[in-house]
Amino acid sequence: MKKRKIEVVVLSDVHLGTYGSHAKELYNYLSSIKPEILVLNGDIIDIWQFRKSYFPKSHLKVIQKIISYASKGTKVYYITGNHDEMLRKFTEMNMGNLVLADKVVLELDDKKAWIFHGDVFDASVNHAKWIAKLGGLGYDYLILMNRFFNWCLKKIGQEPYSFSKKIKASVKKAVKHISDFEETATELAIQNNYDFVICGHIHEPKVLKKSNKNGSTMYLNSGDWVENLTALEYNRKKWKLFRYEDSKLSENESIAENEELTGEQLIASMIIPK
Repeated sequence: MKKRKIEVVVLSDVHLGTYGSHAKELYNYLSSIKPEILVLNGDIIDIWQFRKSYFPKSHLKVIQKIISYASKGTKVYYITGNHDEMLRKFTEMNMGNLVLADKVVLELDDKKAWIFHGDVFDASVNHAKWIAKLGGLGYDYLILMNRFFNWCLKKIGQEPYSFSKKIKASVKKAVKHISDFEETATELAIQNNYDFVICGHIHEPKVLKKSNKNGSTMYLNSGDWVENLTALEYNRKKWKLFRYEDSKLSENESIAENEELTGEQLIASMIIPK
């Protein structure tokens, strides 16, 4: 397979280690591209919902693929989110091409892109973590049930249906939360003269020009790899939202690449800059 060269790729909310994560599809996507910069914008590994009994090979292969990128010269930024907040104690750790951070500002063709996960705007995460964690567990099982439901629909020739999207669209508080999130992010970006503000967290992929009396900015959200299977791609001064379901990549496609790395190679890929 010929890989697409991309200047910057941003993806978030993969939630590796949970039943809802579409790790196989993400691996297919990562195997189809060659990014200069890869930004992992939070909740890549779901430490909140982590189960010792559940971390399949497909999830490990995604981690291996990311490390393989770093070993081959791609600059990888891992921005911590709320589900992998335990990694925040290691913020600003730099291991060759792999950088761990709370936020990142990239200079892209004389414009500034401010990238962070977005959980700092979420009161339920910051002030009542046990509620947020309980909600995360319920969401994981909802997605699992939804997968079985869609499998049944596929068998009878029907279109897939999203439980959580329906809930989000029908609950006024959920709709308001998304709107408030976008407004807060864009207001801060305009205030600080950022041309782009890029978030994750709310699992709502979007590319939108936002303006107020003080100026304008481009709001972008990379979505997730639980429901939407989306990523942001930057090439030739333009951002594009990649959707797996609209691509030519097949869910059953097998990427025939031998990228098995030894333990020594994995460590070397992180600490030896290219």
